[in-house]
Amino acid sequence: MASIADLAREHCALDGPRIVHLQRLVRSWGLLADLSFSDLMLFGRSDPHPGNLALLGHVRPTTAQTIYRADLVGALFAEADRPVAAQVFDRKRIAEGQIALVDSGESVRVVAIPVRWRGEVIAVLTRESLLPLARPMSELERTYLKVFDRFARMIEAGAYPFERDPDDQYKAPRVGDGVLVLDALGRVEYNSPNAVSALHRLGVHDNAEGFTLGDLGVDDGVVRSAYSLRTHVIVEIERRPDVTVVLSCIPLVDRGTVSGGLVLARDISELRRRDRLLLSKDATIREIHHRVKNNLQTVSSLLRLQSRRLESPEARAAVEESVRRIASIAVVHETLAHAVGDEAPFIDVVRPLVRMVEEGLSSPDQPIHFSIIGDAGVLPAHVATPLAVVLTELLQNVVEHAYPTGHETKPGQVLVELGRDGATVRVRVVDDGVGLPSDFAIGSATGLGLTIVRTFVESDLGGTIEMRPRAGATGTYCELLVPVPSE
Repeated sequence: MASIADLAREHCALDGPRIVHLQRLVRSWGLLADLSFSDLMLFGRSDPHPGNLALLGHVRPTTAQTIYRADLVGALFAEADRPVAAQVFDRKRIAEGQIALVDSGESVRVVAIPVRWRGEVIAVLTRESLLPLARPMSELERTYLKVFDRFARMIEAGAYPFERDPDDQYKAPRVGDGVLVLDALGRVEYNSPNAVSALHRLGVHDNAEGFTLGDLGVDDGVVRSAYSLRTHVIVEIERRPDVTVVLSCIPLVDRGTVSGGLVLARDISELRRRDRLLLSKDATIREIHHRVKNNLQTVSSLLRLQSRRLESPEARAAVEESVRRIASIAVVHETLAHAVGDEAPFIDVVRPLVRMVEEGLSSPDQPIHFSIIGDAGVLPAHVATPLAVVLTELLQNVVEHAYPTGHETKPGQVLVELGRDGATVRVRVVDDGVGLPSDFAIGSATGLGLTIVRTFVESDLGGTIEMRPRAGATGTYCELLVPVPSE
């Protein structure tokens, strides 16, 4: 579905600043729909189709039943079918009227409000609801509708939405959060039942009407800031570790003067409790990774001590290979200990692995230079760990077999290339060494290192491995393709 920006450009030929103004309105108009107990629709005048109105947006209330079940956004309406909205484009002031629903023929009351930006009417906002039943309205309904009318006049005057939006996760409040209506001095004129409950959480048990938040023992800085800055301000109040309430204050402006305010109070105590629990679990997981890394390093140290006591060169070499395999797993856990969650940037794993091989196996008599290019992105631990072991085996294999002693005097060059194509990770190891034997086949290789590589790549990770001579040059080309399952 096209965004409001796409629709405004396509149908109404509106430019950037005007579109931004409409986007700010749409970000906050759920509150207006709740206050008016009505569907709100945003119309623009079609530029390529004169005589038509384009529906740029639609929001349904949470406080009443919608009258439009279908998604009509992006549709064109003849101005004759939407006469009240078309009239406002011409007269540039709020107008009221009625239309009939196409499906049922029921009469719909329409209040059309010009959306003004720097004196120019760029769109029309309509409030659409079925004709009210013959019953008296509650105090809550009367209060909410009066507040909506004040917002409507602000939109008509170009004073709302504000140019400064709060950059916060609570920037789209709804009236179900709890509503306090304030006068020009910040005194409470009305508080909804949900607002009373939120104040109780903050320790306020007296009737709030007639008092400021400061009089009630609640920090009223959010009101003072909103009134002075004439913009939407949000604060989070933590009364106790288990009680957190968000206060969101919107100043109501009339002819350039703040005539009152609307405060929405949301109890987010449970949300913050879960946040703290997640942080605690995340810290625990990191500590586990850190301890696993330390334990693996301890095992490596013990194996090194054991290898020094071995007289057989073959046994000593086997133990040293085991030490490097354990070290490669430790590198993954070290990276995870500093990462958020159970995922790690694979490049942060590859760099220390390559450095470990280069420093531990390369000799002055036959120096080998390693380079890394590309990036494989972030990988889950169950993929990064075996892939790290596989890469260590391949690099160790290059050092041991691609550059035999006395073969070349020039330094060897080994390239590790990382890449990612959607859900597939690509790892290439390319060297300029002696190359593979003429009868080599990866499927029939019996060495422990390549057996580990095949087992991890094909069986554990469900990937593929290709190892062949380099085309047009000496050396070996090895490519791993490993699928990364989506979470």
